[in-house]
Amino acid sequence: MELLKVKTARFSQVVEQCGKPQVYTLWQKPSADRHLQAQIKNNRLMTILKSESGTDFGIVGFKESKDARYLIFPKSLKRFADQRIIGIDWALVRE
Repeated sequence: MELLKVKTARFSQVVEQCGKPQVYTLWQKPSADRHLQAQIKNNRLMTILKSESGTDFGIVGFKESKDARYLIFPKSLKRFADQRIIGIDWALVRE
């Protein structure tokens, strides 16, 4: 069985190509959140999760998890869709 190699991209690279993201807070059920649904549809949402080692990493799209944080980017993240986004730098996120 060969080990599946997950392609990775650096967060700084994503910000460079897709703009500075904004943190998005869920105040209602995701299915009822029309703004969130529009962002998911337009590939502008990134879910930030913690790995087993405790470091943050991102995936393009919506993954519901109680520890997840969500970032919305000004431009589509489609080109990073199958990659694990590493090196999350919170200094690059707009307040």
